[in-house]
Parts: sequence; C-alpha cells; structure tokens
Amino acid sequence: MMNLNKRYLVLVIAAAMSLSACDDGKDGKDGNDGEYIPPTVGTSVETKIELINHTIEDGKISFEFQAVNEDGVIIDGLQKAEAKFAIQTEKGIGLSRSGEGTLGGYGTFDATKDSNPEGASLGINEAGNYSFVMPMEHVKAGDVGIVWLRVGGAVVNDTVSIARSMPLIVDKPEVMHTTTTETCYSCHVDYATSDFPHPSYTAIDLEGKVDFVAGCMVCHGNISRTEENGGYAKNTLQKIGHINHQVFDRDFQVTNCYTCHAEPVMNTSIAGNGCVDCHASGVALNDQIAAFADDVDVRAIHATKSGIEERQQTRASHTTTLSAPYWDKDVTWTDKPTGAICTDLKLFKVEGETQTQLNIANLYGETLSYAGAYIHGYDSKHNTLVGRANAYGAHQYVEREDGTRSVCYPDLVPGFENSNLAASSRLTFALGDLENAGYTGVTLTSYSDVAETDYYEIADPQTTPPTFTDAGNYERRLAVTNDSCTSCHNSESNYHKNGSYQEGGIDCVACHNNGQDRKSKMSAPGFGPMVHSMHWGRGNTVNDMEGAANSADKLNAENCVACHADGIDLYGVPNQYIRAQAYHAGDTTKMSSPVLANCYACHDNDQALNHMLQNGGELSAEKGAGDDGEWYTKPTSESCATCHATGKTFAIEKYHVFER
Repeated sequence: MMNLNKRYLVLVIAAAMSLSACDDGKDGKDGNDGEYIPPTVGTSVETKIELINHTIEDGKISFEFQAVNEDGVIIDGLQKAEAKFAIQTEKGIGLSRSGEGTLGGYGTFDATKDSNPEGASLGINEAGNYSFVMPMEHVKAGDVGIVWLRVGGAVVNDTVSIARSMPLIVDKPEVMHTTTTETCYSCHVDYATSDFPHPSYTAIDLEGKVDFVAGCMVCHGNISRTEENGGYAKNTLQKIGHINHQVFDRDFQVTNCYTCHAEPVMNTSIAGNGCVDCHASGVALNDQIAAFADDVDVRAIHATKSGIEERQQTRASHTTTLSAPYWDKDVTWTDKPTGAICTDLKLFKVEGETQTQLNIANLYGETLSYAGAYIHGYDSKHNTLVGRANAYGAHQYVEREDGTRSVCYPDLVPGFENSNLAASSRLTFALGDLENAGYTGVTLTSYSDVAETDYYEIADPQTTPPTFTDAGNYERRLAVTNDSCTSCHNSESNYHKNGSYQEGGIDCVACHNNGQDRKSKMSAPGFGPMVHSMHWGRGNTVNDMEGAANSADKLNAENCVACHADGIDLYGVPNQYIRAQAYHAGDTTKMSSPVLANCYACHDNDQALNHMLQNGGELSAEKGAGDDGEWYTKPTSESCATCHATGKTFAIEKYHVFER
C-alpha cells in the first residue's frame, strides 16, 4: 500500500476539490483546469528526502519520494540516486560487493554518466514525486534488511548544483544490533562532524534522527568480506567496536560491555559473531571462553571476569558519612598541647534498607587501603572549596569503639578567617593488588556539612575551646552531569591515588578545587581547567607516554555536550579567582580569573590570551599567598559573559556543540 506524506496528501485533496489560489469573482487568465503545480527549484545547499513508499521485488528495489531543498521546496532536475540493501541472514546483516557474493545489492543511477546499471531509472512526475528503480540481481521479494537511500551530488560542468543528501535508512529489521546511537554518541557526539572514517555516511531515519549504527552496518555488517560469500567490508561493526575501542588513556575497561551494549547480548556460539574478534579463532576457543547457556547475557560474563561486577557491587553495597568539623578537647599529641579539630568518618554496609556500621580500623590494611579526611576552607557565598585549612600530614587517626575513624588536626593554618569550614573524606576498598589499590580499587567520597567557627578569633584554643556551629549543607556548583565522566572512564576504578569519577567527578573536587593548585603535569589548577587541559589542552600530551596525545584528543574538542549536557551558563560561573601556580612554577601567590582559566586550558595561543586579558581576564594576578584571608573574597574584572554568554552575538554555543 502506498503511504502518502502529509504535505502531498494536502495537495491531492486540494486538486480533487478544484480549489484555486484566489477567488474574487472576476474572470482571470485561463489556467490548467484547476490542477495545482507545486513550485520547484533546481539547486540546493542541503537536500532532504521525503519518502512516500518503497517496494522490494524479485531482482529490484523501487522508491517513490520527494527531494526538497533546505527551505522545503521541491527539487526538480535531480540526476543522481543511490540505493543499498543489506539483507538479514542467519549470520546477521550482510551486503556483498558487486560480483563477489549474493548478499543484497547496491547501485547508483547518474544521468550525467554514459553508463548506468541496466534497468535503473530515475524520473519525476508533475506532482514533484520521483520514481527511482535500482536492479539488484540477488534480491528476492520478501527479503528483509537495511534499506538505504541517498540522492543528489551529481557533478555537471565540475559543479554540484544539487547537494548530496544524508543517507536515509528507509527500513531495517526490528532486532538487528545490541548497540545504539546513544551509546556511540556519548563519546562521538556527532560522527558526521568528525575526522573519523566516512563521516559523510552518517545516516538518519525517516523522522530525521541520526541512526548511526544502522548506517554503519549497511557496509560493516555482521559478515566480513573475508568469509565465503562475504560482506562488503573486511571489518564488521562488531570488530570495529571490540578491537578499535580498546586503547584508551585511563580507566576504560573494554570488557565493560554495558558501555556500548545497551541491550542484552545473547551470543549462543562461542565461535560466532563478536567472540572471535577478541578470542582468535583456531586457538582453542573452548579454553578461552567459558561455556554459557542460551539465555545468558554475555555482558555479565565479561563484567564478572574483569572484576567490574565486584567493583560495582562494592560501591552499591557500601556508603560513608562524614561529620562537620568539631573541637575535641581530649585528643593528645606528643609535641603539641591537648585538643584537636576533628571530623568523624563512618563506613556502612548496605543491605536493602538496612545500614550496618563497619569498623574501619579492623578493615584497614587489608580490605581498605585508605581511609582519611581533610578540612577545607569553604566559601558559602560561591559554594566552593577555597583550599585546605589544615597542614598536610599533620593529622592523627583516633579509632572509636563503634568503628568510627576520627581524623584530627592539631590546628588550622592561617588564611581562612573569612571562610567557613567543610571536610571531605576518601575511603578506598583494595580490590586485587593492594599496592596499586588506589588505581584498581573502589573509592567512596563524602563531604561534611558546613561549620562556622570562631577558631581564628581565639588567642589560645587549648585554654579557650573554639566553637563550631552548623552553617548548612555542603553544596558545590557542578556544570557536568553524573555520567559525563563514566561514559568513557567506565571501569569503576580511579584515575590516580584515590580519585573517583563518580557523580560527574565530584570526588575529584576534594583536591582539584579553586584554592588548590595540584600541579597536574602543567594541566592548570581547579577542576574545570584541569579537565579541559588534560583532555584537549596543554596537559593532553603530558602523560605516561611522554609527548603522545591521549585518546580524548581523537574526539572533537568542541563537542562540549559530551560532558556539559545542560550547556554552560557563563553568568553562573562564580566571579572568584582560581589558584594559578601551574603557569608559574614555584610561585604560590598567583591567581587566574575563572573563565580565562578554563578557556586558556585549550585556547592557549598568544592571540587568544591577549584577547582575554584585554577584556579583564587575569592569568597571573598578584592576590596574596593564601595567608591573608581575603583572596577568595575579591571579585575579578573579566567580562567574558558580555559577548560569549548563551544567545549573545559571539555566544559560546556558536563555536562549541552543546546539543546532541
């Protein structure tokens, strides 16, 4: 049955009712008996296909469609159309190269060429509908598979007047693959704009949405060209996914199949599609792959084998809490007066709705490789950490009878008189190699409530105990989504030491915050500048393989939506300085303005820097050594949002991708 699109249906009804464009009661120029002829154009910058129907018959495939330009006007004069039909077989989707097999078929009709496939044709009727017929010798009526159509792009006098359309997935089987466009695009974002192989072959469906996987599988189906009666390409999409995606810079586990396989994978043959990509055929497959039943999802097998499942279960079945900083008058020191500022770290086992506290001291050194906490200055105005208010390494652990570990410091360092206090904790389960547990284990991070204190106003805290009062919950502005990091760093492990990727990297902020320059291999201070630089900026090539760019460099840096799913509000960036020691080795008194610090991480040439400085940005402002108690209270002068905020003439979204 023919399916008419809505626009053409309106034209048919109008013609049937003999409607005219104007009726003022006067005689007009004779027309064409009331028949409506739609306007047409002969050129296009963008060509779109509006499919009416398609049929699959013995030896050929036919299409009826309209081709419209970027303004939706019908194109007349189309001279080129291409069709592919990759059929579904017992082995999966397959399309043979011409003369090399019997799987499906493909072909191109181009009226500007002297020769075309016998029986191929392309024509247009008065209603603006094209009829395109492509003979396919091995196709039978009733075959199912991926039907692919593309039009335009004919070269006339060295010029393309009608642009080549995006490939259109006309039809495909309901159950065809176990990956999705969404899982691929969590990293690739928009393959059509990339410099990866064949970006122009990124396909769309009948609704105009990207159908990335089906578009690839037309050629890179389940059947390799190397097989008997093989497919179009040597590399199947499975092999591309399994082999080409194994090398990532940090904490990507290729056996975490859930990253790409959104749907269950039920491969019942260990020598079948997918398995042999990694488990080479002919090398005792039965010894490499455990036998499994027909109803077993192989994603879980890989997750268990690689320890991913253990890490996920460890994270899901444990939680920690951390108390706001308080004064404990009974803590003793060997070389300091009695008394300490402490925060209490607790670990709980979670079973359903029941939480049971565990003894941290009893687990430490075997089950746990790290359990500690820091006390930070916290700026309640901007909801941000402004550095550590305790001296590094000055703490002691006080183990309580109920299993709580109190992390205590003898005093607070100067420079945080104008801030409140908040604590952060890190607790790491040592899974596997205890020596390297900071990289392979599971880290849980907690942030305490905020406390206000008069500690800095007291001359001798030991004789006049300071007070700590509740100042509200800890909050942190975070411009990335919870899964922005774990889309790529999928192994539930840690980047280094005890840093975890969970919740948009919020665990990282305990060390990488506005008040601490971690000297991350010249990657810039602060969380945002560090992430930008380590992925796409000056820190990208300063890694374990000196001078080699990491895997993020292969993805389009401007595709910011991969992390910033909700966009960026430049007006929402706190007008507060960021430590800038990374730009000036050995100098602890320098600060950068926040937007400059983030942008300069990638846009680090002299011209870009000069532009930022001319508009109030600061790269090396002298704002105190951190002991004046004032630097985090002073506003900057940068005016980046004036021109670059969303919707402005030079808005950030016009040069970066913030929508999928």
